Formats: sequence, C-alpha cells, structure tokens
Amino acid sequence: MAHTEADLAQILRTGPFHLALRAALEARGLPLHRVRHHLAHRGIQVGVTSLSYWQQGLRRPRRPESLRAVRALEELLRVPDGSLLRLLDTGEAAPRAAAAQPGTGGGERFASRPYRALLEPSGAVEELIASLESPLDGGLHTVGHHELVRIGPGRELTGRDSQHVVRAHRDGVDRYLAVHHGEAGCEAERVEVWAGENCRVGRIRRHPAAGVVVAELLFDARLRAGETCFFGYGFVDGTGGPSGEYVRGFRFTGGQYVLHVRFDPAALPVRCRRFAQSGAGAPRTGRTELTLSGRHRSVHVVEQGVRPGMLGIEWDWE
Repeated sequence: MAHTEADLAQILRTGPFHLALRAALEARGLPLHRVRHHLAHRGIQVGVTSLSYWQQGLRRPRRPESLRAVRALEELLRVPDGSLLRLLDTGEAAPRAAAAQPGTGGGERFASRPYRALLEPSGAVEELIASLESPLDGGLHTVGHHELVRIGPGRELTGRDSQHVVRAHRDGVDRYLAVHHGEAGCEAERVEVWAGENCRVGRIRRHPAAGVVVAELLFDARLRAGETCFFGYGFVDGTGGPSGEYVRGFRFTGGQYVLHVRFDPAALPVRCRRFAQSGAGAPRTGRTELTLSGRHRSVHVVEQGVRPGMLGIEWDWE
C-alpha cells in the first residue's frame, strides 16, 4: 500500500519503527539498493537484506553502527531528526524512551514492559491471556485511545467506555484483548462487556480472586500490516468498593491517549490530580492539579504520545 505524506507524518508519531521506515521509503520512492548505496557513501555499511528485515519488522537496528545508519536514514529520507530513533526506544533518542525487550527467534519484540511491571495483578492478567492463546503484543499498535471512566453515586467505578484506533504491525490480525481490573471487592463474574462499532465480543476470561476480566474483541475484517481499525467497547462494573483513582498501563509506545473521568453529582471529589508512574510500586511523578468541570462533573488528561509505563488520575473524597 502506498503511503502519503499525511500517512508518513502520522506513523512517525505513533510507530512502530518498521512501518514508519517503510512509509518513509515509499513516500520518497527509494528502493533499498539505492538506500544502501547512499549509506555506503557516508561510510556506513548496511546490506539490502538488513534494510529489508528492518522495514518488515523481522529485525530491529540495535548495534551502534546500525543506530548510526538510522540517523543517516532520517537525513536521507527527509524526516525530522530523531523521529525514527525515538520509535526504537533505544534510550538515547529521547528522554521518554524505554528499553526494548528481546523476543524470540532472533528478532525483537516492540519496545514494551511486561504486565508484571505495570499492573499488580499481573499474574492473573498473563494467565487469562495465555488461556486465550494470544501473544502478549497482539500484533497491534495504538494510534489513539479515548477512555471514559464513570464513577457512581456510591463512589464506585460503574464502568468505562473506549473509542480506540489501532494499527496492525503484521498481517492477519483480527482481534484485540481488552483488560479490566475492578476495585477491591469486584465480582468479576458480574462484570459485563459490550462491543460497539466495528467489533463484536468473543471469548471472555475472568479471574474472580483478582477481580480481573479479559475480553476478546473480534474485528469485522482481518487487518493487513499498516492498516488501522477504529472500534468501540466497554465494561459495566459497579460491583467493587469506593474508587480513588484510575490507572492505565501501557506496554508499548503509542499515539494519543485521553483519559476522561466523570463523577455522579451525588459523589463529587474535593481534589483531582494527574500522575505518571514508570511501573507498579514506583514513585508517582508529574502530579498536576486538575479542575473539575462544574457542568459536566468531569476531569481529563491528554497524553500526545504514550510511552511504556502508567498514567492516571487520582482524587480525594471529602
């Protein structure tokens, strides 16, 4: 599929690396043998096979010489400085980058952190995902995610609704796994799952002891690498105790995330704050006071480019 300049700009923001590299090559109309030739003139030796592996996502540049080649590619392909390196999450491209984790079969998975580094009930989540025989990365990359969290009159989390845009980074992806972790006392067997546009509910797995539900959302069609899907879904809960925060864990770098928390008029907090964490148990940083909207009784945060870690809103009751 041919990529336009608009496509290229978007993929450079959201990644993943191999799709961004492929889009840049297509936008500039440069075949790999010419790219290799240009790099050689700069004293950088990278074979056509390696370049092909990079743009297919079969390998990722990691060695110093390879990273030097990526810097040269940014100049050659006329993309912003650091835009490709940032997507590699090598730790040197930008302060926000996180270390990539090795995968299997000689390649590497996209930069991520395991669930155990993000969520306290990690064992339950990984167990449920394993029962669905799904790879942890899912073959998808988030382009945009708007999440509405609803807090009820008893200060309980009554539910959350998502509008989600994802991009496939391999062919044949046809589902997304959504994870719900209820508050203390959550009765996982009573949590309902609904599907909106462009998807339907598939298998559901529940872990009553941890209050965790993992739902399979099936797309209307299989995606090819680079294709996007817009879909809606949500969870109806209301079974747990009082809620004092909502936290979203991110295993991968991605696009824009909007967290919107709406409170029932009978249960309004006295203070709300945005915060970030590198992982479960880590210190909370970037605390920012949020003003509760009087008319809509809500607060929100917008993260333009998420990175592995945690982002949330906490609030204090009277």
